[in-house]
Amino acid sequence: MSKNAELSRKDMKGPDQFQAAAGEAAGWLTGHRRQTVLVVGAAVVALLAAGLVMSLRERRAHEAGVALSAVYKAAGADVSAVPLPGAAGPSYASQADRQKAVVEAGARAMAAYGSTLPGALAALADGDAHYKLGEWDAAATGYQAYLAAAPRDDAFRFGALEGLALVDEAKGNTDAALAAYARLAAEVPSQADRADLARARILAAAGKKDEARKLLATFSEVHKGSPLAGEAAERLAQLGGK
Repeated sequence: MSKNAELSRKDMKGPDQFQAAAGEAAGWLTGHRRQTVLVVGAAVVALLAAGLVMSLRERRAHEAGVALSAVYKAAGADVSAVPLPGAAGPSYASQADRQKAVVEAGARAMAAYGSTLPGALAALADGDAHYKLGEWDAAATGYQAYLAAAPRDDAFRFGALEGLALVDEAKGNTDAALAAYARLAAEVPSQADRADLARARILAAAGKKDEARKLLATFSEVHKGSPLAGEAAERLAQLGGK
């Protein structure tokens, strides 16, 4: 189609010009039928390909959700030495067995869907399970995997950050634990009061009572309206502060 056929909206208002442009367009399509068929065919193929990609993505998302569901099912299973009558889900003889089942289900979900949000949440559950088993390094690996894959605004981010702090605390790494709780407060401000209360506890346990008292003395001012203010005041009193 020639450039002369490219009319403005104002030009199109003139019936003679519009009819001339329409006639020229029809003539072009008639004379270029092969090109038209090829273009339309390519468009159809593109639409089919897009539909296939969308279908595959939906299927993968569904499968990832199923894999994560298996992780949560293990985490919420009953613990009983004998099978429970009428129980809909699995049960395990001990807490350790249940956490091991979580680790196994989490490993399968992470291996297949590690780059997805369900895969990231499986890594978080894996970290929690290893922590409960006392496997500190494996727990930290799970928490780090979640933090690497999940969006920064994911609602469960605080759980992984707190998990890393708890791991360092369990290993006796006081400075690292304090830094981890400071990171929690910085990256998830809604949990800053909880993080500061934990920092005060760690400082007191490490013999740094003056620093702990200082942190607790300003708690209610720094974290106005915090439901943890009462607990902070009690801890301050126990440390001889006011």
